[in-house]
Amino acid sequence: MTTLTLDLITDLPASALIAAQVATALAEDVGTGDLTAALLPAGQTLRAELITRETAVLCGSAWFETVFKQLDPTCCVSWTAHDGERIAPGQRLCSVEGNSRTLLTGERTAMNYLQLLSGTATRARHFADAVAGLPVQVLDTRKTLPGLRLQQKYAVRCGGCHNHRIGLFDMILIKENHILAAGSIHAALAAAQALKAGVAIEIEVESLAELDEALAGGAQLILLDNFSLAQLREAVALTSGRAQLEASGNMNLTTLRAVAETGVNRISVGGLTKDVTAVDLSLRLVGA
Repeated sequence: MTTLTLDLITDLPASALIAAQVATALAEDVGTGDLTAALLPAGQTLRAELITRETAVLCGSAWFETVFKQLDPTCCVSWTAHDGERIAPGQRLCSVEGNSRTLLTGERTAMNYLQLLSGTATRARHFADAVAGLPVQVLDTRKTLPGLRLQQKYAVRCGGCHNHRIGLFDMILIKENHILAAGSIHAALAAAQALKAGVAIEIEVESLAELDEALAGGAQLILLDNFSLAQLREAVALTSGRAQLEASGNMNLTTLRAVAETGVNRISVGGLTKDVTAVDLSLRLVGA
């Protein structure tokens, strides 16, 4: 379980954060009680095995395990695979042993976490592999599922990509509408710098002329929105190392490596967390 990655994106201890998230998810699903599980013998103990039906990157084991532990602290989860590892069809990932009511009550919540986060990590791994060997970072965005931002950003790291800002509080990102409201790139940058917030300041530009204006205003981190490959190369030459450049806008696996080869430092991809397909996993009871 790669808890260190989660610790890096929040001041809260990972275990406390995961416990709170799981409690909310269980309250949503279980409510006043699992009526169907109540049909089972109260003292029955069973074992279940989790397998994957497709190639993927595993992520979410801490949430999966915490679901069962919150329902019954005596429940035992034994892992044979770990977050960040590539998994293959038919591979056994873990076994879960405990009260049969606990296993069936927790199954859907636990699987929802594991399938979604593994899907996010798997997608991130595809993007990381696409730029292997190049000095560029592939970043996520704030386009996450509501209530699951930290979980998905953790999954992005498990897949080999990187996190952009966590929210609106830990970085200043001046976009087109901010610039319009402020009056100009120079005015927006000056206002951001005057805040002295102690966080990174990034500004979005939509042309080479705006890039030049941002550089003149002292920008250290500049987002190049929907630049063509030729424009990206020209932007890298114009900047000449004076600022970090981030490419953004409709990035996909087909275009990613060509964008990285222009020499930009960063590429942000909303699809890392927005366009996710859950991994096909199966949790089956196998007996006592």
